[in-house]
Amino acid sequence: MPIAPLIYDGLDPAPKSKPIVTEVTEVLEETVRYAKSAFEAARRPGMPLSVLSNMAREAPLGSLLIAFLLGVAVGRRRAR
Repeated sequence: MPIAPLIYDGLDPAPKSKPIVTEVTEVLEETVRYAKSAFEAARRPGMPLSVLSNMAREAPLGSLLIAFLLGVAVGRRRAR
C-alpha cells in the first residue's frame, strides 16, 4: 500500500506576540546603537564633532562666546 503524501494546507501556527515592553525595549536599544555609531563616526579626526571638540579645548572662552551669540540669534528668530 502506498503512503499518501502529507498535504500542507497553508496554516501556520499563530506567531507568539511579544509584550509591548519587550518591543519598546528592542526599539530603544536599536536606536541607542544607531546614535552611538553616528556619534563615533562624527568624532573621527576631521569630522564635525572632532573639529568642534578641538576648538572648544583650545579656546574655551571663544567657543562659549560663539555658542552664546548663536543662541541669541536663534532665540530672537523664534521669538518673532
